[in-house]
Amino acid sequence: MSLPKFILGDNTEFPNAIYVIHTEFPRFIINLENDEVEWFEDFDAEDQSELETETENAIKEATEFYDNEVAKYDE
Repeated sequence: MSLPKFILGDNTEFPNAIYVIHTEFPRFIINLENDEVEWFEDFDAEDQSELETETENAIKEATEFYDNEVAKYDE
């Protein structure tokens, strides 16, 4: 199965939370309400510098994805 890079998610138990799921490495869910990130990967010390760069880019892309999706609803 082919998945999109980003998926929007929500849950009625957390009505104010807005989730973006990143399906590529490094896989994570970010809650845009509070910028909390939950990782689906295990990282070691060797991954740290690459992870910092990849994380910054992926979170920026996740936020842009959300903004673009919401803009489509407003059209």
